[in-house]
Amino acid sequence: MQIAEITGILSLVLAQVQEQSTIGYLQQKFIEGGGFMWPILFCLVVGLGFAIERFWTLTRATMNTKKFVVQVKDALTKGGVQEAIKLCENTRGSAASVFHAGLLRADEGLEAAEKAIMAYGAIEMGFLERGLIWISLFISLAPMLGFTGTVQGMIQAFDAIKEAAQISPSIVAGGISVALLTTLFGLIVAMILQAFYNYFVYRIDRIVADMEESSIELIDALYEMKKK
Repeated sequence: MQIAEITGILSLVLAQVQEQSTIGYLQQKFIEGGGFMWPILFCLVVGLGFAIERFWTLTRATMNTKKFVVQVKDALTKGGVQEAIKLCENTRGSAASVFHAGLLRADEGLEAAEKAIMAYGAIEMGFLERGLIWISLFISLAPMLGFTGTVQGMIQAFDAIKEAAQISPSIVAGGISVALLTTLFGLIVAMILQAFYNYFVYRIDRIVADMEESSIELIDALYEMKKK
């Protein structure tokens, strides 16, 4: 066996040992944090569940709107409104859904089509934002639970000092260290979920802006078609 192979095996073993020690350390600190660590963990797990669902939904709602607008204009030119409606029905994305609602009312006039686009655009925006309120709730709730656990831990630490009838550095430092664990975990959970929340808001703003811009182009295309 060559030296390089031995070195690689040793590195792999050391990495596994470090990983196991890290997991064990986190488990130990979680247990030391007390009962408030469980609701904080609940906030993290459920919040990540909503984040995964929103990521999947926004991925399906995102589309190349510029390319789609060109396709809709070509469909209007070649086959009229009905051809454009079929294209929207066979295309996945928020802009396609909004276009479909507007084109269904195109026979009633441009004003009716524009109102339908605005109304369905608001519905689509609500669909994109669904679930964000729960992520926002867990962002606020996790650190509050952490602070509550810390206050409880501090009370227990002072009770231990009172029972010991002396101010021992080990009693004070140990109690405060355990008390602050819930705050630490609560803040970490809040930061993780906040990063996801900001990312989703950015994605939604981009999708809505693309929908508004492309909707204007659709109305212009319908106006040009009516003129002809």
